Amino acid sequence: MKKVGVIMGSDSDLPVVEKAFAVFAEFGIPYEVHVYSAHRTPAEAKEFSEKAKENGFGVLIAAAGMAAHLAGAIAANTVLPVIGIPVKSGGLGGMDALLSTVMMPPGIPVATVAIDGAKNAAYLAAEILAVSDDELAARLTASRSEAARLVLEKDRAVSARTKGE
Repeated sequence: MKKVGVIMGSDSDLPVVEKAFAVFAEFGIPYEVHVYSAHRTPAEAKEFSEKAKENGFGVLIAAAGMAAHLAGAIAANTVLPVIGIPVKSGGLGGMDALLSTVMMPPGIPVATVAIDGAKNAAYLAAEILAVSDDELAARLTASRSEAARLVLEKDRAVSARTKGE
């Protein structure tokens, strides 16, 4: 199975990004985590991106706050799918990071999840990998079925508790 590369602009993004690790563990997806800044270590970010495919990665996730250029910088140097996680920081509550991550020029896409949406980034990475991995696709399908079962169980419990007679 291909790995997921998780790149953070700063180690202060780790509490947000860690939410993805449980999803990777649940589905047995190997991953690596790195700290590269689009502004402070652009050469390293570029080198990682350029070599990601040959190093066994299938999807890259980039998390950054404020100007949040990391996902775009990563996407500019690879044809692998890149998922951006805008991180809440600064005085704008993450809206600056969201807009910086989502507004990419044509031909350099970045799939963008919600502000601090690391868990969904991990699920999206799993779905991308599942395109060529039937076993992973089956595990994702089973996970969705279980989530639906739990919601319906809660529906029955709430209906029973609030039944008006």
